Amino acid sequence: MNLGEGEDFSAEYPIDPRPILIVTGLLQEARIAAGPGMAVICSSSDPRQLRALLTVFDPTTIRGVISFGVAGGLDPSLKSGDVVVATEVMAGDARWLAGLSLNETLLSGLALGRRRVVRGGLAGVEEVVMARARKAALRSVTGAAAVDMESHIAADYATKAGLPFAALRVISDPADRTLPALAKAAIKPNGDIDLRKILKGVVRNPRLLRALVSTGIDFNRALKSLRGCRGFLLGGESFIPADL
Repeated sequence: MNLGEGEDFSAEYPIDPRPILIVTGLLQEARIAAGPGMAVICSSSDPRQLRALLTVFDPTTIRGVISFGVAGGLDPSLKSGDVVVATEVMAGDARWLAGLSLNETLLSGLALGRRRVVRGGLAGVEEVVMARARKAALRSVTGAAAVDMESHIAADYATKAGLPFAALRVISDPADRTLPALAKAAIKPNGDIDLRKILKGVVRNPRLLRALVSTGIDFNRALKSLRGCRGFLLGGESFIPADL
């Protein structure tokens, strides 16, 4: 469903003053999303923690749910900084449609600059997909464009609560990159990156430096792109289920 320019849907879909719940995995993502009209949850890239947080969150206080952050690339054509606007989220045998009433003007705005914006599926997992071979296997099974650890949980929560759901994820590590194990281990309980732990790891194994530098460059590029996508969240002022 697209809202065309000049069309007034306010009578049929009055604007709801309640905030939108933004689900993120990392503190950097949460900081980008934070602002008026947003209630932000950071899972610290821990699916169990996210489920626990949502268990005590009152769904009547929000008007919709958006999964927002970085993701691992599964589509080999996507580079770090490219944007995936989800059409669906899948995890195992479960699938959830994702929809937000966004007009093409907003999507065109996301495409400004060098980043590419695509519509595609997101695969939900319980652990970070580190290896290039595992990314390829997940792509083969699901056909998804990207993978993350929050979208499937957020989608399930929204569906059970009868709330609209959408997801926007920016590629951090492309499909052809294998993440160093230290990158996963360096996430603090609050969702921030433990730079001291990374430095200690490099001191113990200097061969990790090149892979960590490449991963860091990709991650920073993804965060920069994510900042440019905050308008996607603001588009939630017309947050209603989309016809997909």
